[in-house]
Amino acid sequence: MFNFTVKVYNFTKLSSIYVQNYFKTENMNKINSKSNTLLFLEFLTFAEQKNSIVEMKYQLTIIMALCLCSCAHEKEEKATTIHNVYVVTPSGQMSGDERQFAGMVEEKSELSVGFKTAGQLNRIYVREGQHVSKGQLLASLDNSDYKLGVEALQIQYDQVKEEVGRAQKLFEKKSMSANDYEKAVAGLQQLGVQLQANKNKLAYTRLTSPSSGIIESVNFSAGEMVDAGTAVFTLIDVSQKTVVVDIPVSLYLNREEIKEIYCSTTHSPATEYAMNVMSIVPKADGNQLYRMKLGFKGGSNALTPGMNVTVRFEFKSQVNENLKIPGSALFRKDGKDFVWIMRPDSTISMRQVVINTHYDGPEVEVISGLSPADYVIRAGVRMLHEGEKVKVIEKPSETNFGGVL
Repeated sequence: MFNFTVKVYNFTKLSSIYVQNYFKTENMNKINSKSNTLLFLEFLTFAEQKNSIVEMKYQLTIIMALCLCSCAHEKEEKATTIHNVYVVTPSGQMSGDERQFAGMVEEKSELSVGFKTAGQLNRIYVREGQHVSKGQLLASLDNSDYKLGVEALQIQYDQVKEEVGRAQKLFEKKSMSANDYEKAVAGLQQLGVQLQANKNKLAYTRLTSPSSGIIESVNFSAGEMVDAGTAVFTLIDVSQKTVVVDIPVSLYLNREEIKEIYCSTTHSPATEYAMNVMSIVPKADGNQLYRMKLGFKGGSNALTPGMNVTVRFEFKSQVNENLKIPGSALFRKDGKDFVWIMRPDSTISMRQVVINTHYDGPEVEVISGLSPADYVIRAGVRMLHEGEKVKVIEKPSETNFGGVL
């Protein structure tokens, strides 16, 4: 071991000029950029050109030692590269004892009213906006042809009826067979059915209101031709008005905590109407909202269908709102939304979240996927990788300007 050390020392002393001349600043960069094999060959060529008398095994020893040191230095640099990040915790607050949402007054039902038979409009008896009662005449068709049809069948029916009466007397006297008598009776019954059908068509030329309500629109004028089933009027039934409001997930999940519900108009906010829940659609729409229908506990004559109202919910206790994070913390992958979460050991992991795409605010509202205790990376999210270690940059104190203290 001692002899080897002496040889290496002697070699270093003999070839120090060569090594120093070769590994200058410009050549030191080659250690990091070139492969070990190319670097070794390059040095051998250099030594040969200088007529080095040093043994090749010691040259190999030095070159390989330098290369290994260089590689170790590179690996150390890569391994110690840590991104500095800012972290935030999702902000969520208690919504208080009440919340307000926009709603709309709706009628009980909207009906399209039309004739059950085709014809020419003879007269319209109502106008748009008029209140009508159930059974009130709305319009009529030209019934001339329908009257003629009824009269023709009535004459035929009366004639056959007399013939059946004579046939019955003959049958009772055994002067007519049972088969002929039954055919006569069947023919009279058939004419009776046709006569009733024509009478119904004649009655269908008068259009009456199926329920009480308001005429919202009149779609035809007198003299126009209409088909059977064509909507001549649009009638809204206001006998029972309702309010429809879309509520978010947070309120839907805490619907059992609702104590009282009121609605008011923007024109008269001081006047509130007590409401009760009639129904809730248990399926969220594309905006993650649930449709709730409310009924009036008392009178609501001042409110009309289509009127915008403000619905106020009072709760038995406070209700949590959805969590919010900065928009810079969010990134998309494969059509889904993700954030980076920092673990207790300072490593990070990717987590999918569901956001409210229709939330109108400076931040992003997260419906699911986060908890208030999570640490979310808020910036530089596209430079990070799963499982890597990060360093948190502490937020500077607001009173320590410039970080002097």
